[in-house]
Amino acid sequence: MEAYSDFSLVYDELMDDVPYGQWLENITGELAKHDIKDGLVLELGCGTGSMTELLARRGFDMIGVDSSEEMLNIAVQKREASGLDILYLNQDMREFELYGTVRAVVSICDSINYLLGDDDITECFRLVNNYLDRGGIFFFDFNTRYKYENVIGESVIAENREECSFIWENYFDSETAVNEYDLTIFKKEENGLFSKHCEVHYQRGYTLEEIKSLIGLSGLEFVRAYDADTLLEVTPKSERIYCVAREQGK
Repeated sequence: MEAYSDFSLVYDELMDDVPYGQWLENITGELAKHDIKDGLVLELGCGTGSMTELLARRGFDMIGVDSSEEMLNIAVQKREASGLDILYLNQDMREFELYGTVRAVVSICDSINYLLGDDDITECFRLVNNYLDRGGIFFFDFNTRYKYENVIGESVIAENREECSFIWENYFDSETAVNEYDLTIFKKEENGLFSKHCEVHYQRGYTLEEIKSLIGLSGLEFVRAYDADTLLEVTPKSERIYCVAREQGK
């Protein structure tokens, strides 16, 4: 089963504790430091468009790219309800194509971790560099190897809600640094019965040094990194890291 197919049906409900408002302030605050307060911005791995819409409401002209057609269908429904002018593209982050350049590219909620190989990340970053305006900014987050190996890995997370429930089983491979999580979802249907849906997701944990190296290989310029939870310096126990990179020639 492809990731984010059936999961798309309950994604927003199960992610209702995500601090999108704070993430929005983090993103816009960082972009403002580089004098980016409007203009064309691309979100990679936009999912159901929650952050894309928030950024559009802040005055950015938004493009959202995601490889899951099911997630984008929900994003389009939101766009129809809000009336916001957002362009959504069903594309892989390793192969995306735009009509021109953008002032900034953002990618949050560990979308980068779905790229499992060095070549995958390098190609994604190379495309980011290609489609950024001269001196444009790439702001993204990623989950660290520490998080998968010491916090999530080999754990089971379960939650029971009124309209849906889930079981999230994690398996971390220390050799590949890949975390497999088997997701079982029980969704309440109109007849009151629950339907069962299963998906398998794979994410790779990265160290900051690995990401910095891949940024350099792609042609981007590394600017800075900081802990995404504390907004302070990265530590060996940082679980999510914000990275800022800059366009450095095509």
